[in-house]
Amino acid sequence: MNVGISVPLPAYQVDVAFMARKAEELGFESFWCAEHPFIPVHSTSRFPGSDDGVIPESYSHFIDPFVALGRASGVTQKIKLGTGIVLVPERHPLLLAKEVSTLDLFSGGRFLFGIGAGWLREETQIMGGDFDHRWTQVRESVLAMKELWTKREAEFHGKYYDFPLVKSYPKPAQKPHPPVILGGFAKTVLERVASWGDGWLPNRITPEKLRESRATLDRLATDAGRDPAAITISVYGQAADRDLIKKFHDAGATRVVVRPPVVKMESEMGTELQKIAEAVLR
Repeated sequence: MNVGISVPLPAYQVDVAFMARKAEELGFESFWCAEHPFIPVHSTSRFPGSDDGVIPESYSHFIDPFVALGRASGVTQKIKLGTGIVLVPERHPLLLAKEVSTLDLFSGGRFLFGIGAGWLREETQIMGGDFDHRWTQVRESVLAMKELWTKREAEFHGKYYDFPLVKSYPKPAQKPHPPVILGGFAKTVLERVASWGDGWLPNRITPEKLRESRATLDRLATDAGRDPAAITISVYGQAADRDLIKKFHDAGATRVVVRPPVVKMESEMGTELQKIAEAVLR
């Protein structure tokens, strides 16, 4: 079974280089880092991960995923490196494409580009995103980046992004580009994945719902003339429960990403990763 590890929050109490190196030594398949660049002090947005909708204090303690994964790549050789997720409306594609390419090149083609549109209206708007049409904006950004990744000279003319012919290097190691993995559970997320994504990254989901979604995604991919087997599903943020992880894999998941507990010392994190590996990888 493919099992990944994500960085817990607060994300800077233990060096990600230590976490990634230890995860690779233990046999984990992938290492993931998320982002929120900041959290507005005043917000009416409801946090989707709790019944009361209150934004956890930990959400103001993310690290930059590209800096973190770049550090992780320098101390590892095989483990895949994923963003779970990058908030695409908050980054310009001309810069984001270069960050992705650089990380993929220097890591030897190990990058998994997990993306999302965000749920926090005020954050998106502060960064210049169109919250009400954020997935339309994300799609346009991805289309622009694909031009930059695959062409010697690229231009793009859209509603949100418009640039003339430019040269953008380096190109990513993976061809034609790193896999674009869409997060979230919006009503049309599977249609989006089948249309212009390479994978799906759900979190709050059951194995039963995943099996149903896998069947739907396979049908949509076939209808779009794509190979369903080439579209991955990465189940994010799960407990270190071997039976649950096996159920997700049996239901059609490509990988399951486990979130370790928050600790303050490398020795503690090493112990926790060892426990998780013994529970789910042995």
